[in-house]
Amino acid sequence: MSKSTHVCNQVYSLLPAEIEGFDALAELALDMRWSWNHAADELWRQLDPDLWGLTHNPWGVLQTVSRDRLQHMLADPVFHKNVDALVQAKNDAAAAPAWFQQYHAQEPLSCVAYFSMEFMLSEALPIYSGGLGNVAGDQLKAASDLGVPVCGVGLLYQQGYFRQAIDKDGAQQALFPYNDPGQLPITPLRRSNGDWLRLEVALPGYSVWLRAWQVQVGRTRLYLLDSNDAANPPIHRGITSELYGGGPELRLQQELLLGIGGWRLLTALGIHPEVCHLNEGHAAFAVLERARTFMEETGRPFDVALTSTRAGNLFSTHTAVAAGFDRFTPALVEQYLGRYAQEKLGISLRDLLALGRQNPDDSSETFNMAYLAIRGSGAINGVSRLHASVSRHLFAPLFPRWPVREVPVTHVTNGVHVPSWDSAAADDLWTQAAGKDRWLRTTETLEQDIRRVSDARLWQFRTVASTSFVEYARRHLARQLTAAGASPEVIDEAKHLFDPNTLILGFARRFATYKRPNLLLHDPERLLRLLTNPERPVQLVLAGKAHPADQAGQTLIQEWIRFIRRPDVRPHAIFLSDYDMLLTEHLVQGVDVWLNTPRRPWEACGTSGMKVLVNGGINISELDGWWAEAYTPKVGWALGDGQEHNDDPVWDAAEAEALYRLLEQEVVPEFYTRDVEGIPRAWVTRMRESMARLAPRFSANRTVREYTEQHYLPAAALYRRRAADQGAVGRQVVDWQRALEQHWGTLRFGQATVQTQGEQHMFEVEVYLNHLDPKAVRVELYADEIGGGDSVRQKMTPVRPLAGAAGGYIYGAAVPADRPPADYTARVIPHYNSVAIPLENARILWQR
Repeated sequence: MSKSTHVCNQVYSLLPAEIEGFDALAELALDMRWSWNHAADELWRQLDPDLWGLTHNPWGVLQTVSRDRLQHMLADPVFHKNVDALVQAKNDAAAAPAWFQQYHAQEPLSCVAYFSMEFMLSEALPIYSGGLGNVAGDQLKAASDLGVPVCGVGLLYQQGYFRQAIDKDGAQQALFPYNDPGQLPITPLRRSNGDWLRLEVALPGYSVWLRAWQVQVGRTRLYLLDSNDAANPPIHRGITSELYGGGPELRLQQELLLGIGGWRLLTALGIHPEVCHLNEGHAAFAVLERARTFMEETGRPFDVALTSTRAGNLFSTHTAVAAGFDRFTPALVEQYLGRYAQEKLGISLRDLLALGRQNPDDSSETFNMAYLAIRGSGAINGVSRLHASVSRHLFAPLFPRWPVREVPVTHVTNGVHVPSWDSAAADDLWTQAAGKDRWLRTTETLEQDIRRVSDARLWQFRTVASTSFVEYARRHLARQLTAAGASPEVIDEAKHLFDPNTLILGFARRFATYKRPNLLLHDPERLLRLLTNPERPVQLVLAGKAHPADQAGQTLIQEWIRFIRRPDVRPHAIFLSDYDMLLTEHLVQGVDVWLNTPRRPWEACGTSGMKVLVNGGINISELDGWWAEAYTPKVGWALGDGQEHNDDPVWDAAEAEALYRLLEQEVVPEFYTRDVEGIPRAWVTRMRESMARLAPRFSANRTVREYTEQHYLPAAALYRRRAADQGAVGRQVVDWQRALEQHWGTLRFGQATVQTQGEQHMFEVEVYLNHLDPKAVRVELYADEIGGGDSVRQKMTPVRPLAGAAGGYIYGAAVPADRPPADYTARVIPHYNSVAIPLENARILWQR
C-alpha cells in the first residue's frame, strides 16, 4: 500500500478500502498526474461516464460510485490488470531519471519551495482565479516532468474563487459553493504518531490553528494550509474562506498565513529548501520567517539572517501597474506584525516598515509587499521581456540615481504546461511527429519535427478539433440555458448552433477594463456584418468572469450578453458561463483564432494565447506581454503600434477599426481561400509556423529549465555559501554594508582629465575614498546606451595614490574613441564578491 493511500484510508474511513484493488485506484486518483497524463481516463469513464464527463475528477468519481459498481469492475480481470499496469507505469515514471537528474544531479539543489496565493492544477481542485494560478500550476507540473525538486506552498480555500452564472438580464451572478475537502484530491498531512499536522500562528491577541494538506502532483507535492480548524472561532476559521475576497485586513491575514505559516510548515516537515520562489509579493512574509528560522538555528541577528537567506530567495513579479501591488497601512502592519518584529525578529517596528517602504522616514507611507519581496530576495524577474522593462520603471524609485535599465529586474517569460492543454488529437499528431517524451526533455528538435507534418494532416487535425469543440459548446450552452430557466425552444436551438466548418473566433479571459474585452464590440453593426457574411461567416465564442467587486467589468459582460441575445446575432455568437480550467481546455483546443486586446503594457505576460499554439490555433493580439516577443507576420497577426497610449478612447477607436479591417481583409479571407483539395494552404502554412516556432518556445518546459539554470542553481549555491559556518559570510557582508553606510557620505570626486590617443580615449579621475577600503567599491566609466545598444560600463583601476591625500587615488580607464568624451562620466558603486548590486546595496555616486 502506498503512503498516500494509507493516509487516505485513515481519513476517509467510509470508503470501501476492503475491496481488493481499491487502494490502487485511490493511488491513481490522488496523484494529479492524471490532469495531464490521460492514460487512466478510460478507467474513470467506465466507472461513471456521466460524472466523469461533467467533472473530470477521478477522486470525485471514486467516492461517488457505488460499492457494487466498484466490486463489479474490480472483479473484471481485464479492468483490474489495467489498474495495476497504470500504477506500475506511474511508479516507473516517478523513479526514472528525468532532465534534472540527467543534467544537474551533482548540483547543490535539493528543494525549491514555490509559494503562491493560488495554484491551477485542475478544475477538480478549484483554488485558483486566473493567470497567477495558471502559471503556478503549470510550473509545478513541468517541474514534475523535468524532475526539478520543487514543492508548492499555498492555501486551501473553503470556497475558492467564485463560480459564475448569467441571469435573465445578462448580469453576472457570483456563487460560492463550498469546497468539501473530502471531495478534493487532497490528503491530510499527519505526524508519525498519526496526529493531523496542525500549526499555530500567533496573530494579535489570539492564535490561529492551521490544518495541513498535501496534493500529489506527479513527482512534486503541493502543501496547503487552511484555517477551518475546530479550535478556531468562526471568524478565524473563515480567514481561508475565499480567494481574493474581503478587505485589506483579511488579505493581510491570508498573506501572513501563507508566508509565515507556509515556511513553518516546511520546517515541521523537515524540508529545508535552498531556494524560496515567491510567485508575486503575496507570499513575501516568507522571507521574514525564513530569516527568523535562521536566527533561531544560528543565534545570528536579523540583519545577518536576512543577508544570509535572501541569496536563496527569488521574487517573480506579475504586476504591470503600481496600483496592483498589495499595500497595507502602518497601523494594520503594527497590529499584526509589531510584536512579531520585536519579539521574534529583534527589530523595531520602524525597521520592519522600512522593508516595505520607498522612504523609511515617511511615517504615512503604506507597506508595499512587492518592496518587502525585493528587499528580501537575491534576484527579481518579470514574466516577459516587455514586463521586465515595465517593472524596472515601477521599481526605479527604490534605486535612486541608477539608470532605469540597470534596475535589477531580469525576465523569464512564462510558458504553459503543454500536456495540460493539448487535445487528444493534438497529442496524437505531436506524438507521431516528435515522440511521446517530447515535453520531458529539451525541445530543440520539435520545430523541425512539426515542419515535416503535411498540409493535409494538419488540416484534418484542425477539422477534428473544430467538430469536437462545437459538440462541447452545444452541450455546455444547453446546460447553461437550462440552469437559467430558458424556454425549451431556446435550449433546443442551442443544441444545433454553430458549424464546425465555419471560422471560430475565441475570446476568453478575466473581464477587466484594461483587457478591453469590448474592443471587438466597438461597432456592433460592423461586427454583425462580419459574423453574418453569407459567403464567409464567422462564429464568435466568449467566456470570462469579472471580479464581484468590479462593476465596470461586470458591465462589459452585460453589454456582450445583450448583443449576443439579439435575434440576428444569436446563431453566430455565444457566451459560455463559468470560465474555469475545463472550459478553457475546450476553448483553446477548438477555436481557430484566439483574440487578445489588452491595453499595452498592462498585460504582464498573458498565457491564454500560448495554450492554442499546440492545438493549431492562431493568435491575433495586441503587441503586449508574451506576444511582443513572439510575434512575426508568419505566425499570426498583431494589433497596435508597439507603443503605450494609456486610457485613450481615440486610440481605442482606432484599434477597433484596425481589428475589423484585419479580420475583414486578412484573417477571414485567408481561412476561406481553399485549393482544389479544400485546404486553405496559406492558413495551414501560418498554423504550422505558429506551432513549430512558438509551442516549444512558450512551453513551461522551457520556462522551468530557465528558472532552474538561471536562478535556482545559482541561488542555491550562493545561499549555501552565505549560510555556511553559521552565516559567517553573511556576517562579513553585513560588516561591509555597515562600513559603506558609515563612510559613503565622505566619498567625493576631484578633477577628471581625458586624452585622446589614436582610437582610444584615456580617462583619469581623482577619487577620494577617505576611510573606505578601495576593495569595498568599484569605480566605473559610464556612458548611456545609444541606438538601442548596451550602456558602457568600463571598470576603472587605481593608477596611483594621490600625494598628500589619505584615501585619495587616481583611477584610469581607456575606451574606444567612437563616441565623444563628453558622453562619459565616472561613478562609484558598492562592490563585494557575489553581492548583487544595486539590489542589495543601491548607493551610487556620480562624477557629474
